[in-house]
Amino acid sequence: MKKTCLYDKHVALGALMSPFAGFDMPIQYTNITDEHQAVRTACGVFDVSHMGEVTVRGKDAERYVQHIFTNDVKGAPDGKIFYGMMCYPDGGTVDDLLVYKMAPQDFFLVINAANIDKDWAWMQEQAKGFDIDLQNMSDEYGQIAVQGPLAEKVVEEVLGLECKELVFYTCKTILPPPSSLHLPPIIVSRTGYTGEDGFEIYATPAYINECWDKLMASGRCKPCGLGCRDTLRFEVGLPLYGDELSQDITPVMAGLGIFVKLDKEGGFIGRDALAKQKAEGASKKIVGIELHDKAIPRHGYTVLNTEGTLIGEVTTGYHCLSVDKSVCMALVDTAYAKLGTEVQVQIRKKVFPGTVVKKQFYNKSYKKS
Repeated sequence: MKKTCLYDKHVALGALMSPFAGFDMPIQYTNITDEHQAVRTACGVFDVSHMGEVTVRGKDAERYVQHIFTNDVKGAPDGKIFYGMMCYPDGGTVDDLLVYKMAPQDFFLVINAANIDKDWAWMQEQAKGFDIDLQNMSDEYGQIAVQGPLAEKVVEEVLGLECKELVFYTCKTILPPPSSLHLPPIIVSRTGYTGEDGFEIYATPAYINECWDKLMASGRCKPCGLGCRDTLRFEVGLPLYGDELSQDITPVMAGLGIFVKLDKEGGFIGRDALAKQKAEGASKKIVGIELHDKAIPRHGYTVLNTEGTLIGEVTTGYHCLSVDKSVCMALVDTAYAKLGTEVQVQIRKKVFPGTVVKKQFYNKSYKKS
């Protein structure tokens, strides 16, 4: 079991630890509800050092990223961040990721912890024929996410990192002292996985430990575990690889077609398959379902039509803390994906009626300008 650079801090705080993506990670410190509400109303901090980081540098860096990534990064300004997917030729999802444009020939890719080895092997295989330097930097970086409506003040006043000028999905680098220029730069981005305003900070494990200690000492930022990270991302409709995206669930099925730029120069791996799905329609789609009861649907529970025929299964389900409703996301046959469609979810031995609704159960709060 791997441990992040903040592992000892979590144990000292009495966090409930559990395996996740090969790491021993904090699930909660007090309880999921308290931590969830702290992020929605004030500020919470997450250890996300388990995430993977890959750098792509060199003459063909942009062309390579364009080749493996569904979104269009061509000609983007330095400091711009893109969300998108890497896909197999058949359109299935290798992973969803963030691509940071650091400089014209310098890209920083952030991948899911559970997929680091698979993604790295895939990236290396696709790099043949490109003049690039590809480096897996996952062990060199620690990462924290400071999230919530007070995140900007906390990052500026507690950590001393200027961030007001950043808007959603942009980043800046802060170089280390001259005596340690061999170390990776500090990257501060206005991004997150909670639906709230917030920042993600990438740096050496030593610096991330310093940041964590300052945040805890300030009393202005609540430590939060992966439990509420999941409830927060879920209720604003953000996908999790392995649930709403997978080798068998394409970006089009997941409703993420806006991040699939079919007309971009040079195309990308999986482009033709996804173009066909967009044109003809996918056989299945990820939808939101609101239950008419307080029963809680869970991953893998079956979804039925009103006649009791199997039409899909739940990918993620919770009692949505911010709107006090039992809801889920589910992969269903496209014939039942229209908003307002009546369905049923089987929870253990009972079936509960529900209605297909938008996947975003709670409105996001981002600083876009």
